Amino acid sequence: MAVFVVPSMDEEPWPSLGGPVCDLIEERAVFGPGSLKGEPARLDDEKRAAVWKAYEVYPRGHELAGRRRFRRVRFSWRKGTAKTELMAWIAFAELHPEGPVRFDGWDARGNPVGRPVRDPYIPLLAYTSEQVQELAYGALMVVCQEGPDADLFDAGLERIIRLDARGRADGKAVPLAQSPNARDGARTTFQGYDETHRLDLPRNLAAYETMEANLPKRPLDDPWSLGITTAGVPGGGSVAEKDKDEAESIARGEVDEPELFYFHREAGPGHDLSTLAGRIEAIREASGPSVAAWSDLRGIAKQWDRPNADTRYLERTWLNRWTQADAQAFDAKRWREELARPFALPPGCGVAVGFDGSKWKDTTALVLTHIESGHQVKRAIWTPDEDNPVPGVEVDQIVDDIFETYDVARLYGDPAQGWDDNLSRWAGKYGHKRVLFWYTDSRNLRRTATMCRAYAAAIRTGAVTHDGDDEFARHIGAAHKRDVKMADEDGTPLWVMTKERHDSPNKIDAAMAGALSWQARLDAIASGWESSGDEYAYVF
Repeated sequence: MAVFVVPSMDEEPWPSLGGPVCDLIEERAVFGPGSLKGEPARLDDEKRAAVWKAYEVYPRGHELAGRRRFRRVRFSWRKGTAKTELMAWIAFAELHPEGPVRFDGWDARGNPVGRPVRDPYIPLLAYTSEQVQELAYGALMVVCQEGPDADLFDAGLERIIRLDARGRADGKAVPLAQSPNARDGARTTFQGYDETHRLDLPRNLAAYETMEANLPKRPLDDPWSLGITTAGVPGGGSVAEKDKDEAESIARGEVDEPELFYFHREAGPGHDLSTLAGRIEAIREASGPSVAAWSDLRGIAKQWDRPNADTRYLERTWLNRWTQADAQAFDAKRWREELARPFALPPGCGVAVGFDGSKWKDTTALVLTHIESGHQVKRAIWTPDEDNPVPGVEVDQIVDDIFETYDVARLYGDPAQGWDDNLSRWAGKYGHKRVLFWYTDSRNLRRTATMCRAYAAAIRTGAVTHDGDDEFARHIGAAHKRDVKMADEDGTPLWVMTKERHDSPNKIDAAMAGALSWQARLDAIASGWESSGDEYAYVF
């Protein structure tokens, strides 16, 4: 598969405002930041076709004649294809006082005629506040400031105002890293999501859902949304993955009259990535003819030759294939799609408990593992803020409830980051053979590395299952490997799980608690722990 398009291409093209929109872009827009900054915009054939599809309308005679065919449009191209710039140009057309972006009747030849949006409101969402001006909004600001129609806009870092003939505000575009506020939330006419494979945090997903829910609120203006992305990490739960899953369900015929148009280009199978020539051809296919013509294909392909190159990451970003990065600690796709089970832990059953986190900076998590089956349940996750650390009393209460409800064989907990007093109290209350300190830092590096390896193996083989909790799954997907410069008895390098970087907003504490809980189960079984006769039941 080189190109995946849903709905599939039509034998007879639908009427579209895409042609006039492309003309406006090339006549009035310019390139954003980069080598071509300020030069007139140019659309290659593939992007022109994509814009055409994005602006298709229902034909004459249809009950919805003139209305947009697709309320949501998603484009997926490899890294470095100017897809962010395309979003900026489309946002420019949507904001422009002469943009032919909404249906306004039919011409003598039966083609749709476009008009501008009245009082447009255009939020452009990025994954962090630091990125909103780096991505589509920043490009749009340059287009409005340096293009031939700069006098029609008042463009700044916080908003871009469209001016009417008397110089008054007549619509705006704004950068967002969170949901629109209540006042602006219902005013959306077009909205863009940049790098949707990075929109995987709870606040990102909440913002996305809120913004999508706003689309029907201005029906006279036929609102719609555009998302652009590169292939993401399987099982990461990102917006891009949700869009891909929906597109695949459309392709299977499970959706009537879909409102989503989805275009994805990747390098198909059959390329030998072990050779430079094979990689060049794979990148060429993932690029498409127009992008390949100006890309440094050889320079991109040489990245595979770097020492310790993360080849799966390169495959994902440059070949646009959905692959798990080598740096990921666990198979997040398998975790999400194959290991979730509806399951109830009956009172009195034997469990092992894992505890990890920080009172001040990171989340804190408690995970239970059913000893008989290997099934895991997220019992609780706490998230501190700047003024309120994780409440130790509340954590104590939850731990007491676990010991009162279940037959706890062992609890392994990391006492670092403020939890030494609590763990000491639990050990004093429930016994030092049941509650054990397990440092996950340099004080206990080899044991932690073997624990991480055992947990990864349990996920790979399916020995562990889980309750399907979405937050737990995000932590599993966010865990990366860090080489500890040690090897096991067979000479295999060991690693421990870590965040992708120390200041990453993607948390992994539930994954660490899951690994601790799994290790506690393994050690309890190895020490001769016997079930007290508990029964467990799958709930269907």
